[in-house]
Amino acid sequence: MRAIEIMQETGPESALRAVEIEPPTVLRATDGSESEEAVLIEVAATGASFPELLQTRGLYQLRPQLPFVPGCEVSGIVVSAPESAFVRAGDRAVAFCKLGGWAELALAPAALTFPLHERLSFTEGAALMLNYHTAHFALAHRGRLKAGERLLVQGAAGGLGTAALQVGRALGAHTIALVSSEAKMEVAQRAGAHDVVLLSDAWRQDVQRLAQGGLDVVFDPVGGDRFTDNLRCLREDGRALVVGFTAGSIPEVKVNRLLLNNIEVVGVGWGAYIARRQALARQTATALDELIDAGDVKPLIGGEFPLEQASTALAILERREALGKLVLRVRA
Repeated sequence: MRAIEIMQETGPESALRAVEIEPPTVLRATDGSESEEAVLIEVAATGASFPELLQTRGLYQLRPQLPFVPGCEVSGIVVSAPESAFVRAGDRAVAFCKLGGWAELALAPAALTFPLHERLSFTEGAALMLNYHTAHFALAHRGRLKAGERLLVQGAAGGLGTAALQVGRALGAHTIALVSSEAKMEVAQRAGAHDVVLLSDAWRQDVQRLAQGGLDVVFDPVGGDRFTDNLRCLREDGRALVVGFTAGSIPEVKVNRLLLNNIEVVGVGWGAYIARRQALARQTATALDELIDAGDVKPLIGGEFPLEQASTALAILERREALGKLVLRVRA
């Protein structure tokens, strides 16, 4: 079968190679010491995300032996499934497969494989698992976001940022997007931002004016130098959600800020958390289906590429030029 492998940890331009490999035949998927019943999926589309970008440089926490097939989220048709699965052979499905998604066939844990909503295409389905499950987990579970609260989304025009805007608005928040260009402003507006702030030296003052005294929640997949300003924007009882570090640097927090202002810094590690609490993944999938039914969630696709152009998609991510989710097309 066709697949893309990471051959070396030299970055997206040179680390990837298109290969022909044997299809997976194992009946159980293995993650560390745990074995889980697995669903075999004929992949139609697969997400291109920051985990794969980091893996091409050896910087991601999951670092398999080289060479390996990356790809943590897929959509496609179920080939086979155990009795415990939420899907059956022939169903359209989405799945978080951890690895192996950049191929014509992929194995995914049964507990992390769900029916693909009838309103979504395979391309949109490939954008659902990593970004929307993370956004819902971050905002509803870790961030305790309530209707009427004010939410700032950093990096608001990318796949994860647009997901957070849609989910945050659906949960009743007033959503403020922070973006770095005019083109990204338009994407954030399409994703449901009530207000959009263009990144400048005065962005914090602009956000505080729109927040009318302070933010309740900041959703931050960027990290870097802006993080301290996130804290300065929070009102009392506010929460800063640490979702990722696409800026490349991990910020440090002076905890006296938390004490004096009664604010929180909350870690959001979706993948490891739901691996131990798989019922929560099912609850999240159900909640997202309800938001899709209501018209509140529809993934914004920023680019669709043939599987063999995976390096192009990752290079766009590395330059931070993605406008919505980037997806690799595996079959027509």
